[in-house]
Amino acid sequence: MAWKDLIGKTAPSVTLPNYNSEPYTISPGKDGVPIALFFYPQSGSYGCTKEACQFRDALAEKEIFKDDRAVVIGVSPDSVEKQKVFVEKQKLTYPVLSDEKLEARTAYKVGKGMMGLTDYARVTFIIDGKGVVRDALDATMNYGAHSKFVTKWLEKLQKEKQTAEAEVAPAANATEETAAPDAK
Repeated sequence: MAWKDLIGKTAPSVTLPNYNSEPYTISPGKDGVPIALFFYPQSGSYGCTKEACQFRDALAEKEIFKDDRAVVIGVSPDSVEKQKVFVEKQKLTYPVLSDEKLEARTAYKVGKGMMGLTDYARVTFIIDGKGVVRDALDATMNYGAHSKFVTKWLEKLQKEKQTAEAEVAPAANATEETAAPDAK
């Protein structure tokens, strides 16, 4: 549960190999797009396959995941070779990274699951567009909760963004009106 210490702080940047052995850098806040970063125990296992496919389906079907509104990234301790088989078999459409050396798990303070009974916890982080960890869900047995958790957070972040834009627009208009007096 040490991962809770990251909430409200800037998310760590980590580079790991993707399923094609190419380096992929998780750069929170770089593009101003929220990141759903999910750590899962094992590619190809029942629960992990269901979780990964729920994210794949959300990206294809839910508006809140489309049009660069969010980046979904999956991470497990599996080898690059195993990730490649998993990605291809399940037709995953987002980065799936190999964390064999547990670098990302260490950076994000994700340890064992189920009070130490499983080697790897299932934890999903929601990182806002500024790179700040807003929340995380640790539900090792409830793989179905993770995409729902991300959906709710993306909706919340979208509302926050719209509210901020609405507040900026009137202020900008008021500045323009006072800066340029009417020529009558």
